[in-house]
Amino acid sequence: MMFGSSLTRRLFRPLIATLVNHKSLPADPVTELVIDLEQPVVYILKTASISDLLTLELSCEQLGLPSPFAPLHIEGCSLPRFICLDKPAGLGRRSRSATPYLAEFNQLLAAQKQQTVPIQLVPVSLFWGRAPGREGDSPSSLSIVRSRSPNALRKALIVLLKGRENRVRFSAPLLLPLLLERSEADPRLAHKLARIARIHFSRQRLAATGPKLPNRELLLTQLLQTEGVMHAIQQHSQQQQQDPAASRRLAQGYMNEIASNFSYPLIRFGDRLLGWLWHKLYRGLSVTGAERVRQLAQEGHELVYLPCHRSHMDYLLLSYVIYHQGMVPPHIAAGINLNFFPAGPLFRRGGAFFIRRTFKDNKLYATVFREYLNLLFRRGYAVEYFAEGGRSRTGRLLPAKPGMLSMTLDAAMQHKERPITLIPVYLGYEHVMEVGSYHKELQGGRKQTESAWQLLGIIRKLRNFGRGFVNFGEPLPLTEWLNKESTPRSTARELVIPLAREVMTRINAAAAVNGLTLSATALLTSDRHALTRQQLQQQVQLYLDYLRLCPYSEQLVIPEQESEQLLEQALELGKFERESSKLGEVIYLDRRQSVLLSYYRNNILHLFALPALLATLIERHEGIVSSEILRRLQRLYPLLKAELFLNVAADDLPAWIEAHLAALEQLGLLRFHQQGWWVEPQQQLQLLLLARIIRPSLQRYGVVVACLQPDIERQQLQDDSQQLAEHLAMLHGIQAPELFDKTLFSMLADALEAEGYGHQDQTGYDELEQLRGALYPLLPSAVRRSLQ
Repeated sequence: MMFGSSLTRRLFRPLIATLVNHKSLPADPVTELVIDLEQPVVYILKTASISDLLTLELSCEQLGLPSPFAPLHIEGCSLPRFICLDKPAGLGRRSRSATPYLAEFNQLLAAQKQQTVPIQLVPVSLFWGRAPGREGDSPSSLSIVRSRSPNALRKALIVLLKGRENRVRFSAPLLLPLLLERSEADPRLAHKLARIARIHFSRQRLAATGPKLPNRELLLTQLLQTEGVMHAIQQHSQQQQQDPAASRRLAQGYMNEIASNFSYPLIRFGDRLLGWLWHKLYRGLSVTGAERVRQLAQEGHELVYLPCHRSHMDYLLLSYVIYHQGMVPPHIAAGINLNFFPAGPLFRRGGAFFIRRTFKDNKLYATVFREYLNLLFRRGYAVEYFAEGGRSRTGRLLPAKPGMLSMTLDAAMQHKERPITLIPVYLGYEHVMEVGSYHKELQGGRKQTESAWQLLGIIRKLRNFGRGFVNFGEPLPLTEWLNKESTPRSTARELVIPLAREVMTRINAAAAVNGLTLSATALLTSDRHALTRQQLQQQVQLYLDYLRLCPYSEQLVIPEQESEQLLEQALELGKFERESSKLGEVIYLDRRQSVLLSYYRNNILHLFALPALLATLIERHEGIVSSEILRRLQRLYPLLKAELFLNVAADDLPAWIEAHLAALEQLGLLRFHQQGWWVEPQQQLQLLLLARIIRPSLQRYGVVVACLQPDIERQQLQDDSQQLAEHLAMLHGIQAPELFDKTLFSMLADALEAEGYGHQDQTGYDELEQLRGALYPLLPSAVRRSLQ
């Protein structure tokens, strides 16, 4: 074959290496796709092209995969290393054969039947540009770029125009022995194999480019003609006693305010700009779990990304990562507060559609927004929104707002033929630019209004902020979830609360641990927020060892480095104070950093909440037996689970306790003696620091429980708790921003109510006293006396 000619390759390879800037997906296909390098690999491509093959060769060299031009010999039999489905004719000539690949497929099948060595067929898609086009556009010169099987001249133009945005997408290998097992007697097996490959490449292209971008004016016209919007206009006109044309104009105004105006050229420009920005801001971006999402997109799922909300950077970061991972950037629900000049128009062209903070009493607006969202789902566009509704001021997850989730559920229940899958996403940073302003807001300060001046202020502060983390959590297919959780009479309103909890639980399960969060967690639990370097390094190593022994979830990302390297990375961020003496180096936090770093500790608080509670129980009740540990944990666990979205089911608590007691014993923190659990004296400091992780939460529980009476009104409970918390903070010097967070007090009140505390009868009093009996002994003695 001409493509195999070494002369051809020597002539064209330098040109391709110069013109083409390729990105391979996934970044490590050998590991992520389980490609066995000890077994033969054959690549399947859509189109025969020297530029495609040379780009694939360059990619394979970087990834440690065999070259598509490397000879393939199995037991003396020479086999093709690559197969192309389409072989376009040269200039001015028709295609030579409609099925040129069948002989090669049959050759591979025949060879596989004669040997036990499994041949791996690896489909590879090459994308030269990913512009999907726009509805209603007339054909243009860009159709050359979108040509599926271009001739040599068109391919040369494609390389020149789109060589800098090339993607090489590897797919999981198909093992020929498995295919032969299922269809060995099928005489048309080669045809079947080719048909599977064609369907695969078609789905890959759709997953990478998405459907055509909407023509905004056409979409708004269609939206205005939907039954829901027309009915809402009629109702509004009757209620307001005005001309229907006025209500129609109002609805059109809402549509213009809401709808995005997606622009692919802006996405390409934004990709370059954000690439520069991330280089300025961060030392690197860590992305995990993307392959599973790519597979769902390829299978035709409507993807709804649900990230946690830490910073205004979240919007940009997630879209950038999704695009770089070879998927379609989503339409993003953004708060109307971001629709200011010049950011608003740019966000809108980048896929943002704007939503008001509340539209409870505006049925016309609510209907327009809901129908717009339904239209996005029906057209197959990916969507992204922040379920929490706003940025977390404490670093913990907030409870999800029901509005957007309820609309998504409605769409899934009405159109079950289109699978909608929720993608929980954990976003983490080693530095969040807004942390200082968050603390001021928690103490009663006024929230800064978003503006162009604020944007310029952020740009002026550009510096290296460590690393960013984007972890795609366990997907949640809504149809499967509804089949499991709903009944024929269930409504979206009834189902949205358990769905919201499940989404937030899956976000927390995909957390990323880093040197800063671990170091902050250790220092904030120490006396005077100071440890020697050796003590801090040992404590960070303990947390690493514990998470490796008992991973919180399969999605949890634990760094491969050990504590020494992680501590160095944390120190480089300049958030810790350091002093050296003849006795060694001391690392500590000043008063301001102690408060601000609690934000980063709270990012991973849920990972250590239960083991910290376990350590607290044993430290306060040495010699306690396992059954008593279970009894006390069962009393407090529902509060922790509700607040921190923990993933341990109540029924699994006994097995969890047994496994984690064994882990703490293996780490040398505990010993089992005379049927009870005791603190290992040599490791008392390490156990104490672990136990103190949960102290701020227990103190807050103590505050609310102290104010709780069987007949108290909910709002009164929140107000009394807030006042008592502020009093304790002044009295005992407690520096925990969450003590001032009204949302956390509200969540705790909900959890206590759900558990039945507050009933106005003797049972209610008894339950409340038992809760206090379990909780108060775990508090510091001074705080306990104040509460009592």
